[in-house]
Amino acid sequence: MSKPQVVSDQNFETEVIKSDTPVLVDFWAAWCGPCRMVAPVLEEIANEQGEKVKIAKLDVDANPITAGRFGVRSIPTMILFKNGREADRVVGYHPKDQLLKKLQPHITGTAAA
Repeated sequence: MSKPQVVSDQNFETEVIKSDTPVLVDFWAAWCGPCRMVAPVLEEIANEQGEKVKIAKLDVDANPITAGRFGVRSIPTMILFKNGREADRVVGYHPKDQLLKKLQPHITGTAAA
C-alpha cells in the first residue's frame, strides 16, 4: 500500500525528476477547496497504482520556486513526470476515472519485466 509523498523545492529534483517511476505531482494549497476534493482520489490511486506511478504533493505556498518553474498558475494542477520530463498535465478537480484515463498511457508497461 502506497501513500502520496510530500515533496518540496529542496527534494523535487531527487524525488521527481530523477525518479525511475512516473510521478504524478499534485500542486496544491491548504486553503484550496478543489485541492481538498482531489486529495482522497490521489490517495486511492496511490494505493492501487503504487508500483506503477508515484503520487507526490507539493504545497505551492511553501514551495513557490518549483511551482513557478513549471508555470503552475491554477491549483490543483497535477503534472505527470516521466523520465524527468512533463508528460501530461491536468488542471482542476477531475474524478478518479478521468485521472486514471489520462495516466494509463504513461504508466502501462512501466514496471520491470
